[in-house]
Amino acid sequence: MCIALAFALVAAVGWVIGAWPVILFWLPAGAASLLLVTFVFDLVTVKLGLHPVEAVPERRDGLGAFDLMRARRSCRSFQSRDLAPAHRTELMESVRAHTRPDRLIGSSPVRMEYIAAPLTVWPVVGAHEFLVAIAPRTYDRLAVVDVGRSLQKVVLDATRMGLATCWIGPGADQKSVVQHLGDRFDPEKDHVICVCAVGYRSRFMPSAIRAMQTLQHRRLPLASLFFADPHFREPLDVTRFPWEAYGRCYEVCQWAPSSFNGQTTRCAAVVEPNGGEERPVRFDFCASTTSRYYAPVALGIWCANWETGCQELDINGHFAVLSPGERGVQGAPELPRYDVSWVVDHPATT
Repeated sequence: MCIALAFALVAAVGWVIGAWPVILFWLPAGAASLLLVTFVFDLVTVKLGLHPVEAVPERRDGLGAFDLMRARRSCRSFQSRDLAPAHRTELMESVRAHTRPDRLIGSSPVRMEYIAAPLTVWPVVGAHEFLVAIAPRTYDRLAVVDVGRSLQKVVLDATRMGLATCWIGPGADQKSVVQHLGDRFDPEKDHVICVCAVGYRSRFMPSAIRAMQTLQHRRLPLASLFFADPHFREPLDVTRFPWEAYGRCYEVCQWAPSSFNGQTTRCAAVVEPNGGEERPVRFDFCASTTSRYYAPVALGIWCANWETGCQELDINGHFAVLSPGERGVQGAPELPRYDVSWVVDHPATT
């Protein structure tokens, strides 16, 4: 509305001046009119909720793991209807499954609390049900990685259910979150890492948010994310042997969500000789910034997508935190910073 008024003011000045009418009057007047119509439409459909009743989206049980991960989109506008009891029950079962201590990489517990309340969040409209990811107050970087990994697996389960989700980090008001958690949050022991809105996607979205979402729908090339050396100088050729065996695992990491779409995770692939050929030994996941929270969360999301992709391809492996000596890395740069490795489980040879 403010932009529309600014264009209207330019048009008014152009009308008074009377010079260059196309540039100083007709163009700004047309822009002001278009923006005004858009504003009224958003006000009626989004703010007042005057639009046709929207259907509950269908489940996506028929999608394979890779198509499911690519089908996930950050939802910025939610329907006003509450989650169906069956959906809420299935969602919380997924939460319990993926936050079990034996499912985590680290030793510190992480948990997710469900809140049914309109938290103060941005840039999301209509969201009124959330999962709040909580880690110990004492900083444990691996616990933050586990938050990203476990919550992303819940997000994928929700996507299969037909539910919409949106990761919210900097856009969540911590005071609002803590207030609604009540006695489920202990400020001496707990730290809110991030929030995930969950519900049913709405087709009616403010135009400004729609434009922002379109601008953010971009990703760095794989050559800027995957590397063939621990110093991150040589891009990994994912199309040649033996790396092509991992197929779309690279793609689903490339399109993984991250705070401000920053794509702060990098990966260095490591090989070893095997009968005259090379075979993958592990993939080292690293953070390219000094962020203490959002970078390791994004790295955890990569871990979830990579692990899910490898399971789909029947490639066995496990996560491990290795020392520089175990990795055989000398003189590695401070950034990207190493966090965790996916170690390939090769069959035992006799």
